[in-house]
Amino acid sequence: MSGKVVGVIGAGAWGSGLAQALARGGHSVQIWAREQDVVDAINNSHENKRYLPGFPLSENLTASTDIKQVAADKEFLILASPSLYLASTLKQILDVPSIADGSTCIGVLTKGFIPSDDGPKLILETLEGVLPEAYKNSLVYIAGPSHAEEVAMGKITGLIAASENPKNSIRFRELLKVPGLMVYSSLDVIGVQICAAAKNVIAVVYGSMDAVSENSDCFGDNTESLLLAAGLNEIQQLGFAMGATHAETFTSIAGVGDLDVTCRSKYGRNRRFGQDIIKTDLLSKFKNLDDLISRISEIGYLPEGAVACKYVHQIAEKHNLKLLICDGLYRILNKEIKPDDFLKELMGQSLELR
Repeated sequence: MSGKVVGVIGAGAWGSGLAQALARGGHSVQIWAREQDVVDAINNSHENKRYLPGFPLSENLTASTDIKQVAADKEFLILASPSLYLASTLKQILDVPSIADGSTCIGVLTKGFIPSDDGPKLILETLEGVLPEAYKNSLVYIAGPSHAEEVAMGKITGLIAASENPKNSIRFRELLKVPGLMVYSSLDVIGVQICAAAKNVIAVVYGSMDAVSENSDCFGDNTESLLLAAGLNEIQQLGFAMGATHAETFTSIAGVGDLDVTCRSKYGRNRRFGQDIIKTDLLSKFKNLDDLISRISEIGYLPEGAVACKYVHQIAEKHNLKLLICDGLYRILNKEIKPDDFLKELMGQSLELR
């Protein structure tokens, strides 16, 4: 595929990392950021000093604070805003002609759930309710074990492009066929989204156990692998309850692959959050989970698992699911149990591994 003109909405680490991969591969990429200092740094120093510091960016990648201009007349548009702000951000570009007429092919990187009057909704379902009818069943969800730092460096990374529209999945797969990226198609849009959102919840608990294990006679590498396996089972339970269609989604890079890298990588913000809960008593400044979410910017980085935890809890209650790990994190963040006590309680039970 010859070089394309691509827009990226959201200049966080992941949006910037994928934008850099596309730009390095010969595409002309423009990225939108709210912050003028981020735009100036990308355009003048070829570095996102706020969200992806230390990684040089291609001259094929430029930035702007004008969201409509970034979205306009692009063959491909990638949405990378955090789940907390995604819907409101999208509404700013609905009157862009190429969006209004459905001619732009849209891919989504955002992980998590979005609240509604009917309970938590998946990302694509929410976006379809905002976008023109032309985008119904045609959005592409992009996920996989893909820390932004390694993608920016060009290290080999596998991604899933999931869509109910096979043609659009293939179009994004071809767009992303750049050095360092290996992209696969999937029709299991729900399953891939659940994996991407719920693995962050498991990773927070994993990070807490990792911190505790440094001074523990009970927890070690074996225990962490037990937690990872049990966490994958909870993700699969959640996925099937929500309508996932393919069991292999959970044993692919969308499931076990993304869960593994999120739990184990030094770049993982959710793992770091779990560690900080133990090492710095981070939760002491918050009253409960809702207070934490409303003041999440005070943490200094965005642990998506803390937000997703609330919605996973609501979905589990609705479907009468027994998710010991996910429920445990909800209780920790809601100040109902102390992290150390929960981990001991968790390992005193028979974790579900089927």
